[in-house]
Amino acid sequence: MVPRIRRPVLGSITLSAIVSIYLLAITNNSFWKHAVMYFDHSRLSLLSFGTALALATFAVLTFASVKYVMKPVLIFLIVVSASSAYFVDYFGVIIDKDMIGNAAVTTQAEAGHLLTGSLMLHLLVYAVIPSMFVLWVKVRHRRLLPKAAFNLAVITPCLLVSGGLIYSDFASVAYVIREHKDLMKRFNPTGPVSAAVRYASSTYKERNLVVQPLGTDARQGARVAAAGKPVVVVVVAGETARAMNFSLNGYERETNPELKSLGVINYTDTTSCGTATAISLPCMFSVYPRNEYSDWKARSTENLMNVLTRAGVSVSWWDNNTGSKGIADLINFASMTGQKNSPLCNNGECLDEIFLGELDKKLSATKSNSVIVLHQLGSHGPSYYLRYPEKFRKFKPDCRTPELMKCSVEEITNAYDNTILYTDYVLASVARLLEKHQNDISGAMIYMSDHGESLGENGIYLHGAPYAIAPREQTQVPFVTWFSKPYQAAMGVDTSCLAKETDQPKSHDNLFHTVLGMMDVETKVYNRDLDAFANCTRQGPAGKPAVSTFQAADTAKDLPAAVVPVTAPPDAKAL
Repeated sequence: MVPRIRRPVLGSITLSAIVSIYLLAITNNSFWKHAVMYFDHSRLSLLSFGTALALATFAVLTFASVKYVMKPVLIFLIVVSASSAYFVDYFGVIIDKDMIGNAAVTTQAEAGHLLTGSLMLHLLVYAVIPSMFVLWVKVRHRRLLPKAAFNLAVITPCLLVSGGLIYSDFASVAYVIREHKDLMKRFNPTGPVSAAVRYASSTYKERNLVVQPLGTDARQGARVAAAGKPVVVVVVAGETARAMNFSLNGYERETNPELKSLGVINYTDTTSCGTATAISLPCMFSVYPRNEYSDWKARSTENLMNVLTRAGVSVSWWDNNTGSKGIADLINFASMTGQKNSPLCNNGECLDEIFLGELDKKLSATKSNSVIVLHQLGSHGPSYYLRYPEKFRKFKPDCRTPELMKCSVEEITNAYDNTILYTDYVLASVARLLEKHQNDISGAMIYMSDHGESLGENGIYLHGAPYAIAPREQTQVPFVTWFSKPYQAAMGVDTSCLAKETDQPKSHDNLFHTVLGMMDVETKVYNRDLDAFANCTRQGPAGKPAVSTFQAADTAKDLPAAVVPVTAPPDAKAL
């Protein structure tokens, strides 16, 4: 007869202490590592700060040690902490509000690349087994009133001592937290839990959001009217391409052979609005510059696509990613990933070549001035090896797994560079299609990536770092343009002039106004100073002096009052 294993019996305070120690010691490796670096001026301050956090954590768990409530709360905190620790420790990312937003809008295919064997093993060891222990033990609870009194007797001194330790060294602690805002975001479980609460709160506030019109005066100007044939601009919204891996920007590897052969205009110093698609993409197409941008503003104000539409331009958004993030809600939208039986697609994801056949057909049938946005899958990780076909495996050995920790930095870089080589081919193919149809259209292409990527530098992988501490690998992005001969002639673009300005700093702030300028859309929300091509573009039709009833306007000054949402919550100070 198999002897029955007796379940251990623990007091609720004891179990709270055990779980507190587990969370602090096991699921906070990244937090303690950075705390040691940030408090390098005083080990005594670090000890005081760490003790205060430990006491506060214990006090919170003790407060939750109520019968029927305690175990679910402890298991929830263990699972959240273990899950967060995996991504923070292995990829160097931070689970903040924006990262929660990224997770909320991700697709099943994209999420599948992160559900690896390593993650499952990590969760088994650090989440499932500890949670089973919490379920297994018997918890001894006092009766209600004695328990409340006893818990209060434990919680009160813990909070008093914790507060006293912080107060006694407040200057040092305040300095570290103020200068290193990432530190508390790394602390499990409060970092990810508070991020989720803030994301849910902002989403709740937006439930009654009213989108205000923008550019109601927009109209097409004299140049585009005199072009003689449809003007077509293809805007390629890149994904996760960092500028430093473009050979056009001096990278030692030849990753842009085809773009180089086309003689494109390449801007060498361009910064992104954010470090994740959910922020950068709406910001790119927003009228607001990065220093004025907020998610609330973007969602409550029309964007570039709406202004172009209002001016009579035919606008389309083709998506090979996770959607337009609300940008294309009111225009023609097509998802490329829904195609079936295509050799370019697998498991809900497609190679970016999926655009080319459709673009060829679209250009042959175009009869009106048009803007076509191609939202790439680009270089999105961690499964870089799935972003390019076999014939583009130039750099080997390349990492062939989403579990980047199993690959060397060299293998990861090789796979990533192959994605850039493939993007080079796709962009060059777009330009050649515009050139192919130049007898019928005047075409141009403009490409910007949404953000960059970390490939292991300083132990950081992927993207999404808080902008204030983001490495340049995540904020420096490529910006490439190409103009057909008919477009140059019709729209008065001087490419030799543009070539002299390629070292001038640019950013996502330029895209909105540059595309309006490329389509010769006249509106008070257009800011000529932010049009990257304005200095090298004739302002009037060919053979005629510049004619315009609109003057270049300062964006913030000339935005209509209606742009500021009247439904904004009181704490939306960014408005």
